[in-house]
This record gives sequence, C-alpha cells and structure tokens, in this order.
Amino acid sequence: MTTELTVLALAALLQFVQFALMAIPANLELGPGKTASPRDPDRLGKPLMDQASVRTGRLFRAFNNHFEALILFTIAVVVVTLGDASTPFTRGCAWAYLGARILYIPAYAFGWVPWRSAIFAVGFFATAFMITAALL
Repeated sequence: MTTELTVLALAALLQFVQFALMAIPANLELGPGKTASPRDPDRLGKPLMDQASVRTGRLFRAFNNHFEALILFTIAVVVVTLGDASTPFTRGCAWAYLGARILYIPAYAFGWVPWRSAIFAVGFFATAFMITAALL
C-alpha cells in the first residue's frame, strides 16, 4: 500500500473520531429525543448544530468540513496512486494534509482565529499540490 493510501485510511479513521467528538456532547446537551429524531425542520425549529453549545456547534461544523476536505484528498490519493506518481513530495503532502486535519479540530473547537483558516489552508493546498504533482 502506498503511503498516500495509508494516510487516506488514517484520515477516514479520523472522521470516526470526529464523529464521536461531536456526537457525544451533542447527545448529552440535546438528548437522544432530538439527536435520534428524523430532524424535520418543523419539529426541531432549527438545525441541531444551532441548538448545541458554541463548542459543540463548532465540532459539528469541523466534522462536516472534514467530509468536504476528504473528498478532494481522496481524489488526490486516487490520482497519485493509480497514476503511479507517488514521490517523496506527494507523501509529504499527504502527511501535511493529515496533520492539518488533526490540528483543525481543536483550532475550530476553541476558535483559534486566524489559525483555523491557516491550518485549513495547509491541508487544502497540500491536496492541490498532490494533484498537480501527479499531473506533472
């Protein structure tokens, strides 16, 4: 397995960790009556993340943001792996992505401004650089 695929697997496991970091406090704060419901807008009034505490709401958003980032990172890993374009540079980019995604969780949860955006940018550009390197 390539390093990039290993990092992708670890990033997927990170998503499970993020789910727990978000779901446990959400269930404690809002109760299973809301969190296990079909979440119909007319019943809840507003989205669950808007009803949770500030920090839990941030964990909801960080969780969703990782899904979005993971899509592009997965594409980058597929392009690098299937294109047989793995290099020390693409491996370093993959690790930079994972490191940034790990740091992004506390950065978002604790409102580290402007560091949250800078950390996001590291992962975003590492992904873009992986795709670009595979094409060159």
